[in-house]
Amino acid sequence: MAAVLRLVTDAEPATVDPVLTFDDFFAEESRTLFRRLWLVTRDRAEADDLVQEAFIVVLERWERVQAMEDPTGYLYRVAFNAWRKRSRRAARTLQRMIARPTDPPDPFASVEARTMIGSGLAALTPRQRAALVLTELLGMSSQEAAGVLGIRPVTVRSLSSQARASLRERIGETDG
Repeated sequence: MAAVLRLVTDAEPATVDPVLTFDDFFAEESRTLFRRLWLVTRDRAEADDLVQEAFIVVLERWERVQAMEDPTGYLYRVAFNAWRKRSRRAARTLQRMIARPTDPPDPFASVEARTMIGSGLAALTPRQRAALVLTELLGMSSQEAAGVLGIRPVTVRSLSSQARASLRERIGETDG
C-alpha cells in the first residue's frame, strides 16, 4: 500500500499536450461523453445531439479550450449545461401545455351529434324509445322503468337492448 501511495505522490502532475488538435480531442472524448450523456438522458438521439452541440461550442473556442488545464472538464460542463437547459425548456413547455385550457368544443360537432342521435331515436319504435330514455337517459333501473311503462322488467331490458342495437347500426358506434 505504501508503495502505491509513493508512486501516486511521486508522479508528475498531468500536463496538457500543447499540440493537441481538436480532431484528436474529439476522437479521444466523444465516445465517453456520449456514453455518460446516454446514461443521463436514456435516449440515444438526445445524447448524440448533446455531444454534437458540446463539441461545436468547444470547436468555436478551441484556441482557449486547448490552453485550459482541463479541456475535458470544460467539454463536460458545456454538455451538461446544454442538457440542463433542454430539460428546463421541456419542463416549461410541459407546464404551459398542462396549464393551457383545452381547445373549446366544436359547436358544429355537438349539433351534428345531437342531430344524429335525434334521427336515430326517431327511427325507434315508441316503446323502444321510451325504454331507452328511461333507462339510459334518466338512469332508472329496469324495475322502475317497468313500473312507469306498465310492462315487465324483462321487457324493458329487451326493448332497451333492441334500441341500442338499432342506434349502433344507424350511428355506427359500438358499446365501449
